Amino acid sequence: MTSGRVPVLAFLGLGSNVGDRAHWLASAIQRLEGHGIRVLRCSLVYETPPWGKTDQRSFLNQVVEIETELPPRDLLERCQAVERTLGRIRGERWGPRNIDVDVLLYGDETIRSPDLVVPHPEMHRRAFVLVPLLELRPHLRLPDGRALVGLLDALPERATVTPFEDSMERDAARGP
Repeated sequence: MTSGRVPVLAFLGLGSNVGDRAHWLASAIQRLEGHGIRVLRCSLVYETPPWGKTDQRSFLNQVVEIETELPPRDLLERCQAVERTLGRIRGERWGPRNIDVDVLLYGDETIRSPDLVVPHPEMHRRAFVLVPLLELRPHLRLPDGRALVGLLDALPERATVTPFEDSMERDAARGP
């Protein structure tokens, strides 16, 4: 990374429930690397029931810890470019998707704009985000000071977030 900007620690949430779900996660991680992004760590891959729209295949979810020199909107655009490169077509809200890459946290910033809200506006209600995020950073807090572990403890569906066990898909999801 050589933009001259001070690197920021950020977290991205990945999800897939179409096709070879683990392949899509691994492919997204590979494509995120570079272009002002350095992948530091990846959580385990978790299998979770669908959220919001429940009549679809279960999801694989993962959180990626990155260091980036990109400003927040540029990071969002990079995430969306990776989705497009992998063939993501935006359909119904919370519907099936081969890949989803969300900006969860960007340093300790709070951002409210029409195209980007950080922290991700739904993350505090989603065990499938909090479990892998807390795996990477057990003591992480939101910019407003709330501990993520306390938010997760309040979610009854935390028990439905389980480590992914399918060996073929799991091996693909390990990525780089």
